[in-house]
Amino acid sequence: MVYLLLLVGFLFLIKGADTFVTGSSSIARKLKIPSLIIGLTIVGFGTSAPEAAVSITAAIQGQNDMAIANVVGSNIFNILAVVGIASIISPIKVQKSTIIKEFPFALLASVVLMILSYDTKFQGYDANLLTRADGLILLAIFAVFMYYLVEMAITSKEDINEESSEKEISIAKSVVMGILGFIGILIGGKLVVDSASDIAISLGMSENLVGLTIVSIGTSLPEFATSVIAAKKGESDIAIGNVVGSNIFNILFVLGSSATISNLQIQSMVFVDMLIMLLVTIIAYALSATNRKINKLEGSILTMTYILYMVFIIIRK
Repeated sequence: MVYLLLLVGFLFLIKGADTFVTGSSSIARKLKIPSLIIGLTIVGFGTSAPEAAVSITAAIQGQNDMAIANVVGSNIFNILAVVGIASIISPIKVQKSTIIKEFPFALLASVVLMILSYDTKFQGYDANLLTRADGLILLAIFAVFMYYLVEMAITSKEDINEESSEKEISIAKSVVMGILGFIGILIGGKLVVDSASDIAISLGMSENLVGLTIVSIGTSLPEFATSVIAAKKGESDIAIGNVVGSNIFNILFVLGSSATISNLQIQSMVFVDMLIMLLVTIIAYALSATNRKINKLEGSILTMTYILYMVFIIIRK
């Protein structure tokens, strides 16, 4: 029964995020907001909504391991599995702006997270905490990132009245879809956290392991679907941009919000996963900077690396 609830939770998260994005994007278009801004903000938040729902719910319920592991695990899955599989389907071309700006920002977010949370190393404290103050710092950096996105969109030459290929939705229906989608995300987040915790207890697994595996993969399904579909359509810049943007959202907004709600105590072993997250981001950055492309061989290596990572964390526990 608990596995069924977990599946239902994931379905609520994914469908809720999709409905929320559709409704919110429709409202934004009616307000004459450029589609690029919509894509970078609303859609970006939409694909990270499952992670946000799970981590924030876990923080509220005091399940710190789940809140942290979900984000770290999702980011590792995004870089290794999502980018890896997408590039196997079709070599991913990387835009110059992604290499110069977005990737470095993702690296910065990862480094800042480690510094703020590794208190036993950098502060000499007895425990590692991501405090409310740390959460506010992450949210402040996130605000800077959002400012950059909006400024980039405004200064772009994209036509503000560009026609959308999507079927026009009435404003009333758009509002209803946005509300229902948001409710679906909340319900899904609650179901996933509760059922995943029950599974961890019943199987003798730690919340950290469940968060790094089952939950992180499940909450990353929107990014996976978006990038794979984009790769099939030849929209490789969307495939890689979606992943990098989502990882930045996860660290700065999701963990920033979670820590602001409740101080998050972090186990020492989690810093190994944070270091792996940083390393795989550097590797993906290096591959992207080489001829501004990630080819099928490199994608295969990334995918295999994720499989090895899964074996490592399962054996570790």
